[in-house]
Amino acid sequence: MLDRTDMRILDELSKNSRITMKELGEKVHLTGQAASARVAKLEDNRVIEGYTIKVNQVKLGCFIHAFINIYIKNTHHQPYLSFIKTQEQTIINNYKISGDSCYLLECKFPSNEILDEFLENLNQHANYKLSIVITK
Repeated sequence: MLDRTDMRILDELSKNSRITMKELGEKVHLTGQAASARVAKLEDNRVIEGYTIKVNQVKLGCFIHAFINIYIKNTHHQPYLSFIKTQEQTIINNYKISGDSCYLLECKFPSNEILDEFLENLNQHANYKLSIVITK
Protein backbone atom coordinates (compact mmCIF):
# COMPACT_ATOMS: atom_id res chain seq x y z
CA MET A 1 0.00 0.00 0.00
CA LEU A 2 1.29 3.43 -0.89
CA ASP A 3 1.55 6.10 1.76
CA ARG A 4 0.96 9.82 1.38
CA THR A 5 4.63 10.54 0.59
CA ASP A 6 4.67 7.93 -2.18
CA MET A 7 1.55 9.51 -3.67
CA ARG A 8 3.17 12.96 -3.54
CA ILE A 9 6.28 11.55 -5.22
CA LEU A 10 4.15 10.09 -8.01
CA ASP A 11 2.33 13.40 -8.39
CA GLU A 12 5.59 15.36 -8.66
CA LEU A 13 7.11 12.86 -11.12
CA SER A 14 3.98 12.97 -13.27
CA LYS A 15 4.38 16.75 -13.50
CA ASN A 16 8.10 16.58 -14.29
CA SER A 17 9.86 13.23 -14.62
CA ARG A 18 13.19 15.03 -15.17
CA ILE A 19 13.21 16.55 -11.70
CA THR A 20 16.38 15.87 -9.72
CA MET A 21 16.10 13.66 -6.66
CA LYS A 22 17.27 16.61 -4.54
CA GLU A 23 14.43 18.80 -5.90
CA LEU A 24 11.95 15.96 -5.52
CA GLY A 25 13.04 15.42 -1.92
CA GLU A 26 12.57 19.12 -1.16
CA LYS A 27 9.05 19.05 -2.59
CA VAL A 28 8.01 16.01 -0.53
CA HIS A 29 10.05 16.88 2.60
CA LEU A 30 12.69 14.16 2.26
CA THR A 31 16.41 14.19 1.59
CA GLY A 32 17.45 13.61 -2.01
CA GLN A 33 18.82 10.21 -1.00
CA ALA A 34 15.57 9.21 0.72
CA ALA A 35 13.54 10.39 -2.31
CA SER A 36 15.80 8.38 -4.61
CA ALA A 37 15.32 5.27 -2.45
CA ARG A 38 11.53 5.73 -2.53
CA VAL A 39 11.54 6.13 -6.33
CA ALA A 40 13.71 3.02 -6.70
CA LYS A 41 11.26 1.06 -4.52
CA LEU A 42 8.31 2.32 -6.61
CA GLU A 43 10.15 1.20 -9.76
CA ASP A 44 11.06 -2.20 -8.26
CA ASN A 45 7.41 -2.74 -7.28
CA ARG A 46 6.38 -1.74 -10.82
CA VAL A 47 4.22 1.12 -9.56
CA ILE A 48 6.37 3.30 -11.83
CA GLU A 49 6.51 1.44 -15.15
CA GLY A 50 8.48 4.00 -17.13
CA TYR A 51 9.03 7.62 -17.96
CA THR A 52 7.85 9.51 -21.00
CA ILE A 53 7.73 12.90 -22.65
CA LYS A 54 4.81 15.02 -23.79
CA VAL A 55 5.17 16.13 -27.41
CA ASN A 56 3.53 19.25 -28.81
CA GLN A 57 1.93 17.83 -31.98
CA VAL A 58 1.14 21.28 -33.41
CA LYS A 59 4.83 22.20 -33.34
CA LEU A 60 5.46 19.01 -35.31
CA GLY A 61 2.99 20.16 -37.94
CA CYS A 62 0.02 18.04 -36.87
CA PHE A 63 -2.79 20.57 -36.52
CA ILE A 64 -5.73 18.14 -36.40
CA HIS A 65 -6.30 16.09 -33.24
CA ALA A 66 -9.07 13.52 -33.66
CA PHE A 67 -10.82 10.77 -31.76
CA ILE A 68 -12.36 8.06 -33.91
CA ASN A 69 -14.83 5.49 -32.60
CA ILE A 70 -14.34 2.25 -34.52
CA TYR A 71 -17.24 -0.10 -35.26
CA ILE A 72 -16.54 -3.62 -36.53
CA LYS A 73 -19.64 -5.67 -37.34
CA ASN A 74 -18.09 -9.12 -36.96
CA THR A 75 -15.71 -10.69 -34.47
CA HIS A 76 -12.81 -10.78 -36.92
CA HIS A 77 -10.80 -7.66 -36.01
CA GLN A 78 -7.46 -8.70 -37.48
CA PRO A 79 -7.77 -6.76 -40.77
CA TYR A 80 -8.42 -3.57 -38.79
CA LEU A 81 -5.57 -4.28 -36.34
CA SER A 82 -3.19 -4.99 -39.23
CA PHE A 83 -4.20 -1.74 -40.91
CA ILE A 84 -3.58 0.42 -37.86
CA LYS A 85 -0.12 -1.10 -37.39
CA THR A 86 0.76 0.51 -40.73
CA GLN A 87 -0.48 3.92 -39.56
CA GLU A 88 1.93 4.62 -36.68
CA GLN A 89 2.69 8.11 -37.99
CA THR A 90 -0.90 9.24 -37.36
CA ILE A 91 -2.13 7.08 -34.46
CA ILE A 92 -1.36 8.25 -30.95
CA ASN A 93 -3.37 5.54 -29.13
CA ASN A 94 -5.66 2.67 -30.03
CA TYR A 95 -7.88 1.71 -27.10
CA LYS A 96 -10.03 -1.45 -27.07
CA ILE A 97 -13.14 -0.27 -25.25
CA SER A 98 -16.55 -1.36 -24.04
CA GLY A 99 -19.74 0.37 -25.08
CA ASP A 100 -21.16 1.11 -28.51
CA SER A 101 -17.89 0.93 -30.42
CA CYS A 102 -15.08 -1.63 -30.41
CA TYR A 103 -12.07 0.70 -30.35
CA LEU A 104 -11.27 4.34 -29.78
CA LEU A 105 -8.47 5.78 -31.89
CA GLU A 106 -6.64 8.94 -30.91
CA CYS A 107 -4.94 10.40 -33.97
CA LYS A 108 -3.06 13.42 -35.28
CA PHE A 109 -3.05 14.72 -38.83
CA PRO A 110 -1.17 17.52 -40.58
CA SER A 111 -4.07 18.35 -42.92
CA ASN A 112 -7.67 17.58 -43.82
CA GLU A 113 -6.43 15.85 -46.98
CA ILE A 114 -4.32 13.38 -44.98
CA LEU A 115 -7.24 12.83 -42.58
CA ASP A 116 -9.59 12.16 -45.50
CA GLU A 117 -7.16 9.67 -47.04
CA PHE A 118 -6.78 7.90 -43.68
CA LEU A 119 -10.58 7.67 -43.28
CA GLU A 120 -11.03 6.27 -46.78
CA ASN A 121 -8.48 3.54 -46.05
CA LEU A 122 -9.93 2.91 -42.59
CA ASN A 123 -13.41 2.46 -44.07
CA GLN A 124 -12.16 -0.62 -45.94
CA HIS A 125 -11.77 -2.35 -42.54
CA ALA A 126 -14.32 -0.73 -40.23
CA ASN A 127 -17.03 1.86 -39.85
CA TYR A 128 -16.23 4.90 -37.75
CA LYS A 129 -17.50 8.04 -36.08
CA LEU A 130 -15.11 11.00 -36.14
CA SER A 131 -14.72 13.68 -33.47
CA ILE A 132 -12.26 16.56 -33.91
CA VAL A 133 -10.73 18.19 -30.83
CA ILE A 134 -11.45 21.93 -30.75
CA THR A 135 -9.55 22.80 -27.55
CA LYS A 136 -7.92 20.85 -24.77
